[in-house]
Amino acid sequence: MAPLAQNRLEALIGGGGPAGAALGIHLARRGRAVELIEQSAGPHHKVCGEFLSREAIAYLQDLGLDLRALNAAPIHGVRLAGRRSIAACELPFPALSLTRRALDEALLALAAESGVRILRGCRVDSLAPSSAGWTAQLANGHVCHAPAAFLATGKHDVGGHRRPPAAQNGLVAFKMYFRLAAAEHRALDGWVELYLFPGGYAGLQLTEENQANLCLLVNRKTLRASNNHWPTLLAHLLRCSNALAKRLDAAQPLLDKPLALSSIPYGLLRSHSEPGLWRLGDQAAVIPSFAGDGISIALHSARLAADLFIAGATSSALAGQLHSQLRGSVQLTTALSRLMIAMPALALAARLWPPLLGLVASHTRIPPAAWLRSTLAAQT
Repeated sequence: MAPLAQNRLEALIGGGGPAGAALGIHLARRGRAVELIEQSAGPHHKVCGEFLSREAIAYLQDLGLDLRALNAAPIHGVRLAGRRSIAACELPFPALSLTRRALDEALLALAAESGVRILRGCRVDSLAPSSAGWTAQLANGHVCHAPAAFLATGKHDVGGHRRPPAAQNGLVAFKMYFRLAAAEHRALDGWVELYLFPGGYAGLQLTEENQANLCLLVNRKTLRASNNHWPTLLAHLLRCSNALAKRLDAAQPLLDKPLALSSIPYGLLRSHSEPGLWRLGDQAAVIPSFAGDGISIALHSARLAADLFIAGATSSALAGQLHSQLRGSVQLTTALSRLMIAMPALALAARLWPPLLGLVASHTRIPPAAWLRSTLAAQT
């Protein structure tokens, strides 16, 4: 591991999620002076399905993260449920479930060990070009300067750099943890279940803490029909899916209220970026959550950004490569996401031919040639 360079700051990273922390680790280990700004002051939950696909696992292991020590829960199959019908299929790759609370903290700890300077409890209010390259104005009045800036703030935009609308807008995400009844816990173990209902879809899987993570997306029309009221919305889901109602029978909610996030630009895929501003993860591409590839894309973009930055390439080169690599999967998943919300009876088609689920899972990933090239390069 290379020591932290003692000269002036070389890279400023906004956001300490998987993309920002992984980038910081890659750069610091190559001797770059890096400062990372993370809004949260400590461990916290995020609206996320918390699914780690084969690609995410490979990138995390490459960073040196011990997923077994974090007790990540294995996932081997996927089930798709409509009102009554259920289709099941083994996944064509190994997968894990790990809460973002655990994953993000483990990555930030690894970043600090690697030499990244981390500022926590600070929000980036604005980011602008300056004589020093880029200047970040923080909410606490602190000002940071660096020649290069990396925007890894996930689904949250920074003032002056808002993302444009995308192919599928207007969805609101909710997340709630449950403690399932023992029989339902055993039935869910090893599976991720997707539930289709009029106006949205939801996913349920166990985490390393033996909790069940229910993460759902709903359009604003359905949310308004529920009077923007979580218990009413959840009751709507349970009426529309016998399978979900069975899973949550006698379940104990573990949060006082659900986490929520709105204005998610599903289908966003940037082909260019502002000169000197490197966009990572959801700032570069936003894939619909049912694909379970959001964390993989975040980690992939971090690895690719580090390689290009070290090689002296530009932020536009990163945007161009990500656009080329992710265009097919983002377009396919966005089309499927819109179809799932418009036609929840789609679950019936999957029940008639369950291998369809495996084909969708295989074709909504980062292309193997892209992520394998990155991981192999890291090992040589």
